[in-house]
Amino acid sequence: MRYGWLLPLLLLSVSAFARIEVHSFDSPEQEATYKELIDELRCLVCQNQNLADSNADLAKDLRRQTYEMIKGGAGKQDVIDYMVQRYGDFVLYRPPLKRSTLLLWAGPFIILGIGVLVLMQYIRRRRREAPPNLSREDHERASQLLNDKKS
Repeated sequence: MRYGWLLPLLLLSVSAFARIEVHSFDSPEQEATYKELIDELRCLVCQNQNLADSNADLAKDLRRQTYEMIKGGAGKQDVIDYMVQRYGDFVLYRPPLKRSTLLLWAGPFIILGIGVLVLMQYIRRRRREAPPNLSREDHERASQLLNDKKS
């Protein structure tokens, strides 16, 4: 147990780097709105995480901005409108269906359709290719080779 002091020291150093943002709200409704918003808004740096899960500096700033707006009396839609106006529809995990986001919504289906068409073409081409006609001599030679391998 020569290095018994090492584990507590490591645990202490890890916890020193962990920071938890603590916010106080005037009402439980404000807190619920804040949590709902940071779950719905996308981190623009990470792109695959929401603001609640991201540790990027921009995500921290957006969480702070969201907190200040909620604390100042802004509603959920006010915060969303502000974020969309400033960062575009990309800040939303579920952007609205409109002309500028149509490709975002239809893109996966278009790619799937293209993939199915390519697969169908490949299958049709393979069916049209006739298997090579082997002569009687080729069959006998193949049988002889197979029989030689078995012995």
